[in-house]
Amino acid sequence: MSVSKNGMILPALGLAVAVAISGCKKNDEEAQTAGYQQGGQYQQQPGYGQQPGYGQQPGYGQQPAPAGQQPAPAQTAQPAPAQTAPAAQPGSPAQPIDPSAAAAAQPILNGLAQSEAPGAKPVGGVMAGNFQQGQVLESQVQMQPGKCYTVVAAGLPPVTEVDLQMVLTTPLAGMAPQLAVDKDTGAQAVIGRKPNCYKWAAPIGAPVKVIMTVTGGSGLAAAQVYEK
Repeated sequence: MSVSKNGMILPALGLAVAVAISGCKKNDEEAQTAGYQQGGQYQQQPGYGQQPGYGQQPGYGQQPAPAGQQPAPAQTAQPAPAQTAPAAQPGSPAQPIDPSAAAAAQPILNGLAQSEAPGAKPVGGVMAGNFQQGQVLESQVQMQPGKCYTVVAAGLPPVTEVDLQMVLTTPLAGMAPQLAVDKDTGAQAVIGRKPNCYKWAAPIGAPVKVIMTVTGGSGLAAAQVYEK
């Protein structure tokens, strides 16, 4: 190598420096490329090209209510009003039914008779009917001198109130038309509870009407007269 007198590098030395710089630059580019390629496949950097939550804003497409304006209340379905059976004309007759169809009420009548008229025997058949509220059913029984009588009645749900009364069919001198009424409340009624059964005091027999009225609820009710 030749050097000039003033210490400057000859052209050959300048060429060698240029080659060295070029090699370093190439090595840097290869190192950067290695970060993107491995095994011939492109590697995607984590999170690259996708911003968190990008493309959908919360509440997008739904406009808030204007300031000062209340949102319309939600519409709710109202329940249909309960259907109740219309009350019948007070005093109208109930529909009589065969006593065998009132078998469900018979155990109640028997229980009332055993507790309120022990030893008494039934007179006539069971009086039974299908009632609307306010309707009545009548039956006739022949009273006998010196005998004592008890009348029991019972209604099945939804019947809630049954009333009983005994009325003279033919007016008699010295006797009020209405002979007796029950003093009970509820679906059971009794005339002549023990020990005070209704005693027929007239010296002769007479027909008497037993009137049963359903004054609360509607449905089946039955009654029976007992004598001793």
